[in-house]
Amino acid sequence: MLKIVYRVCCGMDVHKSFVVACIASTNEYGVTTYKSKRFSTFTGDLRRCAAWLAENSCKDVCMESTGKYWIPIYNILEPTCNIVLAHPKYVKAIRGKKTDKRDAKWIADIFKHDLVAGSFIPPADIRQLRDTVQA
Repeated sequence: MLKIVYRVCCGMDVHKSFVVACIASTNEYGVTTYKSKRFSTFTGDLRRCAAWLAENSCKDVCMESTGKYWIPIYNILEPTCNIVLAHPKYVKAIRGKKTDKRDAKWIADIFKHDLVAGSFIPPADIRQLRDTVQA
């Protein structure tokens, strides 16, 4: 059996206009329960997502880096969460009846065992400088 590294973590399936988040909570017996919720990518709803994660004592988040859609989510969650941004090929689910909810659960499942390689994300001040220079 694989070791559980993150007892409470969240997997996020990111899209252009919404994000599906799935919190995986594992008890001391190794039984995992899941809570899923869908949020829009508007700032107010992303703040509600951050509050929902805090209510569920979830500080570890893994999300798929789909295009540039992950950036606003990352910026909102960065102050309160430890975020791992994963390349889609490393979190790709097995073929079958794919849904956004199942994808988010899959990301949470592989992340709780620390099986996801994260991408390098520069600190906020460097990202802001890059955005200013590129504009």
